Amino acid sequence: MANYDLTPRIAPNLDRHLVFPLLEFLQERALYPDELILKAKIELLNNTNMVDYAMDIHKSLYHTEDVPQDMIERRVEVVARLKALEEAAAPLISFLQNPNAVQELRADKSYNLQMLNDRYQIGPEQIEALYHYAKFQFECGNYSGAADYLYQYWGLCTNSERSLSALWGKLAAEILMQNWDIALEELNRSKEIIDSKNFSSPLNQVQNRIWLMHWSLFIFFNHDNGRTQIIDLFNQDKYLNAIQTNAPHLLRYLATAFIVNKRRRPQFKDFIKVIQQEQYSCEDPITQFLACVFVNYDFDGAQRKMRECEEVILNDPFLGKRAEEGNFSSVPLRDEFLENARLFIFETYCRIHQRIDMGVLAEKLNLNYEEAERWIVNLIQTSKLDAKIDSKTGTIVMEPNHPNVYEQLIDHTKALSGRTYKLVSQLLEHAQAPSAR
Repeated sequence: MANYDLTPRIAPNLDRHLVFPLLEFLQERALYPDELILKAKIELLNNTNMVDYAMDIHKSLYHTEDVPQDMIERRVEVVARLKALEEAAAPLISFLQNPNAVQELRADKSYNLQMLNDRYQIGPEQIEALYHYAKFQFECGNYSGAADYLYQYWGLCTNSERSLSALWGKLAAEILMQNWDIALEELNRSKEIIDSKNFSSPLNQVQNRIWLMHWSLFIFFNHDNGRTQIIDLFNQDKYLNAIQTNAPHLLRYLATAFIVNKRRRPQFKDFIKVIQQEQYSCEDPITQFLACVFVNYDFDGAQRKMRECEEVILNDPFLGKRAEEGNFSSVPLRDEFLENARLFIFETYCRIHQRIDMGVLAEKLNLNYEEAERWIVNLIQTSKLDAKIDSKTGTIVMEPNHPNVYEQLIDHTKALSGRTYKLVSQLLEHAQAPSAR
């Protein structure tokens, strides 16, 4: 299953601290040799200030209590640097720890800067010192302290580039502390700035969107409303275009969200067009499963892919924990995925056949005959499926279902309205672009 591991593609789009949870998961699953994972961890830690953690991993990797002299010297440097940064930021930190003083701050940043300078002799140097101190705290692994100071800095900073950098750090810290509600707020705040900010080049803006989508995976597959939120973000034209051109591996997660989210069927139909476009360039079992069912009508292929999908979900760092522990409901993600995957096969197969042999369908659903019969009986009873089971012949008979002409007209009108709105939005965006430049 290492062939389907996306960590090598995802890691370059993450802060190095965010890669550690992925390596921890891969180590638990024993997807790679333990020695390889430990070496990867040390390589990541070499560019952070988490020296004690690096020492512990070195001891585990080489089975010794001794550590290299350069690690010891590095630790001394980190402690000294931390103390110096703390002293530089001390005036502003002291101010922020005074609740009565903090109440004087307003939404007007220019007022705050003037007030800090006049009353407390705190100027731009101390404010920038707070940023460097917060960043150093983050590199040391003190995510809670870093998140607090970065938020305070963001409220005072007037430099748009540095302000966005502080937001990225705050977002990473909240993810690493698993504060999913707060992390979602930071994600939405970052998205708003990325979409509205005038970047030096369109490519830079696209790169920021790609980073944001990769970081969002931690949130969406842990937050209660995540499987809806990921569709809302990834399926937007600008973000979906970025996925198709620069990060097609992210289609795995959007496809998974669509499969387990029954409330997004209208958007799902449009997503299938994307799957059709990418079916020969994307080798992911989950997207290939959708191509088998909805594009090629290859139900034998879909059955094989469904088995691969189960393994992919179990061994994916973002999907794996939810695969067995329970997803956003009481049902584990793996079970919810397989249930909906079978439903897709059944519904599509029934649309192109009027009489279906139960044994053949059981094989395509990857169930034995008795399991398939119970599953189909339950489906007919709980859904509006126009079908009945002929027990004598062991077949499912589909009742003819002629669409209501008025319903067809309404559906076409809705689709036309949506396309018109999209076209007008694009025209307005192009019209505003020259004036913005």
